[in-house]
Amino acid sequence: MAKYRRTATPTLAGAQAPPLVAIVGRPNVGKSTLFNRLTHSRRSIVGDEPGITRDRIYGEYEWAGRQFRLVDTGGIVPDDPELIPTEIFSQAKVALAEADALILVIDARTELASPDYDLVKMLIRSGKPVFLAVNKVEGEAMAHAAENFRRLGIREVYPISSEHGLGIGDMLDAISEKLPEPTKPVDAEQEADASALADSETAEADLQAEENEIYEGGALEPGVDLDQDSEFDPRSEAEFNDDADAIPLHRGHGEFELHETSVAIIGRPNVGKSTLLNALTGTSRAIVSPIAGTTRDAVDEVVEFEGTQFRFVDTAGIRRKGKTHDMAEKLSVIMARRHLEAADVALLVLDATEGVTGADATIGGYAHESGRSVIIVVNKWDAVTTGRTDGKPPADRVIFEEQLRRVLKYLHYAPVVFLSALEGTEPGVDGAMRKGMARLLNEVKAIALERRKRVSTGQMNRFLEKVDFQRATVPMSKRIRIFYMTQAAVAPPTFILFTDRDIKLHFSFERFLENQIREAFGFKGTPIWFKVRARNTAKKD
Repeated sequence: MAKYRRTATPTLAGAQAPPLVAIVGRPNVGKSTLFNRLTHSRRSIVGDEPGITRDRIYGEYEWAGRQFRLVDTGGIVPDDPELIPTEIFSQAKVALAEADALILVIDARTELASPDYDLVKMLIRSGKPVFLAVNKVEGEAMAHAAENFRRLGIREVYPISSEHGLGIGDMLDAISEKLPEPTKPVDAEQEADASALADSETAEADLQAEENEIYEGGALEPGVDLDQDSEFDPRSEAEFNDDADAIPLHRGHGEFELHETSVAIIGRPNVGKSTLLNALTGTSRAIVSPIAGTTRDAVDEVVEFEGTQFRFVDTAGIRRKGKTHDMAEKLSVIMARRHLEAADVALLVLDATEGVTGADATIGGYAHESGRSVIIVVNKWDAVTTGRTDGKPPADRVIFEEQLRRVLKYLHYAPVVFLSALEGTEPGVDGAMRKGMARLLNEVKAIALERRKRVSTGQMNRFLEKVDFQRATVPMSKRIRIFYMTQAAVAPPTFILFTDRDIKLHFSFERFLENQIREAFGFKGTPIWFKVRARNTAKKD
């Protein structure tokens, strides 16, 4: 799945971020279709129902060799007093303040109304370039009718069809002309640094050439994979293991440095996922309301914590298929599943006031089966402890966790964090982050590292020698002998067992082996996968 950046980070000191273009307009005029067309994605949910898009959706597009940022906004109805339209308007105003240029999308098949004029006045008062995109123009007669929209007072009018991609190029050319490419200032200090870097690279190349002459075999060719087309020899593994850390590892074969960890916030509707995103980011990034199903599109935001970047993705609440009736809600659930499968870590949010439900177990199963690392977040904990108003005694954390573990048995490896996302949106003492949010971020950081941990084959074989497999309660017909095992991949950690029989691992044996591995090497918060390869099968291969 494509990765979308909240902002584009300049690569050089003094360089500016790409300009941001905001797509605005009334509900159901084709804004999300235009956004998806420009970003070559299906990031925004599109449907005939008005008001599908609610939060700000960010993406990027390239035109004439230049990079631009793009933001899709919900349909603006300035005078609507209802809660969700008001929040949509607030989110759109944030996008208008951030943007360098504005695209106002109008439906060519509808008549102008007073809200259109009010919206145009607001956009013109911003002092930013405004481009009128008369959408759904799919014929010569419609193109002539588009001229009638010049009554709005916008000089730049472009008849387009977002669905078919017609007329969009002329509008993008005009936007590029209005937003000149920023210069890249290079001062004397930067030139000196570049020169020093070039000299150091030349010196390193000369030193490498001298070292290569020492070896009789000559220099290694760049790009050669030492593991390619080679068979594993357990006798030489012990000799090789000491120097294993010095060899750069591929993603599938060892630990790797990841510049950004993707974290999906999942759960049932109205358990506090959007509130949690706002608490973690310290912003009002996502719309929050007591109405279940408020979030439609996935909303993401980058947070830097102790030198590590995390991209938190707030997904729509997942309900059973039988309870999803609107097409927009069905699409939002599908997109939530896709963002979960693209994430590294999943935050499974539970509502402490309702306990653990069957729907929570189903959603947790999605994360477990897809190989995501999982943290169980018990939200609204204050409502059953310090803030309890029903006269009952405060909930006990130990008892609640025991009940939770009983329902979510398959997530025994997942840590549990109790917090109140609503309290987390308020700053702590001296503006510091609340203790619950800090603990959650520490857990995410630790589990992201555990997910990519690499255990060498030598360590695994020494581990096997110490394990007493007679303790595993396995029927005799399902018992196997493990000659050796190796970790074939990380994220999630996957182990290949070379055995004497080509049979599926008995669930009891698999659970025993997994517990032994966790006791020896950790792998907190992440599932462990096993693959069996029989000795006779290995010989045939």
